[in-house]
Amino acid sequence: MTDKDVGRAGLLETLHDWQRAGLTHLPKPRLRADLAAKATHAAEPSADAGDEQTQGASAASEMTASGTVGGNSTSVSDRLAALAVVAREVAACQLCTELAAARRQTVFGVGTPTPRLVFMGEAPGADEDRQGEPFVGRAGQLLTKIIEACTLRREDVYILNTLKCRPPENRNPLPHEAANCRGFLDRQLDILKPQYICCLGAVAAQSLLGTTLSIGRLRGRFHDYRGMRVLCTYHPAYLLRSPDKKKDCWEDMQLLMREMGIALPGR
Repeated sequence: MTDKDVGRAGLLETLHDWQRAGLTHLPKPRLRADLAAKATHAAEPSADAGDEQTQGASAASEMTASGTVGGNSTSVSDRLAALAVVAREVAACQLCTELAAARRQTVFGVGTPTPRLVFMGEAPGADEDRQGEPFVGRAGQLLTKIIEACTLRREDVYILNTLKCRPPENRNPLPHEAANCRGFLDRQLDILKPQYICCLGAVAAQSLLGTTLSIGRLRGRFHDYRGMRVLCTYHPAYLLRSPDKKKDCWEDMQLLMREMGIALPGR
C-alpha cells in the first residue's frame, strides 16, 4: 500500500467517524477548505503523523469530558472528532440489556456540529432504528416541515433524542434507561454548545428539565438548562394524532424564532 493509499484510508475513516457523529453536510465553506487541507496532508504523511494522531485523540477525549478544547471556542473538526468519540461509545453501550438486545443500531444524532438550536425528542422509532438517523419517519417529515417553516434547514440545526436506542414497541423510555443515556446526552450538548434547545414532547422535556409538569404547563415560555434556553412544545408524532395542536406548536416556534432574532415571512 502506497503512502497515498494510506492517506486516503485515513481520510475515509475520518469521514466515517464524522458521519457516525451525525454530519450529513459540510456546513461551512471553511470546513470544505479544512477538509481539502486534511486530505492533502493525509496523502503526504510525515514522520510525525503518529504523534499527530495521538494528540488528536487526546484532544477529542478532553473535549468530550469538558466540552472544550483550548477554551470555549472550538473548531468544527474538533467538535466532530469529539462527537465521534461519544458516538462510538454509544454504539458499544450495553447498559440497557433489553434495548441493546433488540436494537438494529444506535441512533446518535444528526446535523451541524455548530448549532444555535438543537431539537430533542424522546427515542428512536422503527424507521430511525433501521436508518440510524433521528426523525426520519412520518413524525420526522413533519419536523422537517416545521424547521423549513422557520426558514431553516435540517442541516442548520442538530437533532437528537433522549435515548439512543429504540424501546420495544416504541414504548416510553423507562427512568433507568433515560438515566443510563443521560451521560451521553450531556456530553453531546457540552460539545455542541447550543444556545437553544427545543424539547419535543413531554418525555424529552421532563427528562431534560427534571420535572413532572405536562407540555401544556411547560410550553409558551423559556426554561434554563445549564445556561441553554429551553423551549418545550408538542412532539410531531402527537401533532399527527392531534392536528388541532399544530397551531399551538407554531406559536411556540414563532416565540423561539423571535428570541433567536430570526424574522419569519409575513411577520
